[in-house]
Amino acid sequence: MLYLHVELTFVSLVILPIYAIAMRYFFSRFRRLSKERSQALAGVQAHIGERIQGISVIKSFVLEKHEQQVFEQNNQHFLKKALHVIGYEAKTQAVVNTITDIAPLLIIAFGGYQVIIGELTIGALLAFYAYAERIYNPLRRLINSSTHLTQSLASMDRVVELLKEPYDLGEDDNVKSMIQIEGNIRFENVSFKYEEHHEDVLKEINLEVRKGEVIALVGMSGGGKSSLISLIPRFFDVSQGRICIDETDVREYSLTDLRSQIGMVLQEPVLFSQSIRENIMMGNPKASEEEMVQAAKQASAHDFIMKLPQKYDTSIGERGIKLSGGQRQRIAIARLFLKNPKIIILDEATSALDLETEQWVQQALQKLAFNRTTIIVAHRLATITHADKIVLIEHGKIKEQGRHEELMSHQGSYYELFHIQHLENQPSNDESQISQYVS
Repeated sequence: MLYLHVELTFVSLVILPIYAIAMRYFFSRFRRLSKERSQALAGVQAHIGERIQGISVIKSFVLEKHEQQVFEQNNQHFLKKALHVIGYEAKTQAVVNTITDIAPLLIIAFGGYQVIIGELTIGALLAFYAYAERIYNPLRRLINSSTHLTQSLASMDRVVELLKEPYDLGEDDNVKSMIQIEGNIRFENVSFKYEEHHEDVLKEINLEVRKGEVIALVGMSGGGKSSLISLIPRFFDVSQGRICIDETDVREYSLTDLRSQIGMVLQEPVLFSQSIRENIMMGNPKASEEEMVQAAKQASAHDFIMKLPQKYDTSIGERGIKLSGGQRQRIAIARLFLKNPKIIILDEATSALDLETEQWVQQALQKLAFNRTTIIVAHRLATITHADKIVLIEHGKIKEQGRHEELMSHQGSYYELFHIQHLENQPSNDESQISQYVS
């Protein structure tokens, strides 16, 4: 083009700065709108997932029409954002195509004038126009494709935001390995709060747990029991003081080594929609088949597993929905037997079970706790009277601690709480008469 006509070349390129300005203006806003659409879509998907999980509540309260209206509102919000993106994409392409179409008009107008005055031949003008088309056609396709790229970049922005989210827990470069531990735990003036400007959830906790002991944490809901046990595997870090395992601050251990020595059984065990074998093997993926079966036997789970259609290969559904509560707990306990940790944490592991199922699970837990440091969070005091030490926590502080007999003899808060639960578990006169009549 420069060889054919220098001035005409500059005329054909005069719209390139306009391209750059249009790209900068349109695509920055287009990226923001695409991000808003992605967020709206995520909101709809989260809403649907949550409602599907709670479908039994919706049905029991006859909320189908109400939930349909709520979904319609969320979906309309997403639709509005999606239409904004599509509309803006159409505007962007219209502007880009218009700018691209202006360039040939400038070439024809200025080139035609050069032909009229004899500065350029018609053949040279046609050749110049053909060369110019080889610039603008790919440019047009590139810019139109950029709209799809911009939408992808907007989605990537959300991923990058998640990756850049600072991790709450730090790990020193010179962390200690934790190959073998005894299981001694000591809380030294431990205070903790979830947010910097919030009130302390735990206040100056001093507690010692010797290896092999069974410690029970009791108290009213909201007292700080679950927060306390969450500090041991470093799901959170203490705000003040320190927690030591075998005389070493847990922050000096690597997270991987620390958590490999701690096993947890929660009130609602987390199982995955795979087979029973795969769920148990999560305790130790390198374990053999014999070790896996032995873990199931120790957890009193082997017998009911063998009665299932496909035995250990039976799929248990999402979150173990195809199993009963006691069966789910025993599989979670089997997973811990396979992991073989030195420290066991039981957070309301049997509170949601009936008495008969609770006996099975309690037997499995007693086997699991043998010769291991065990910390139990419990509301039903009758299940932890055997503990080596019972710690009553109220409002984030240790109010009483000792064996069951000692605390009962002191007739303090634990004594009152135990008797309240004992009375609640006794049937009323009317209930006794009904039971006798039914008998």
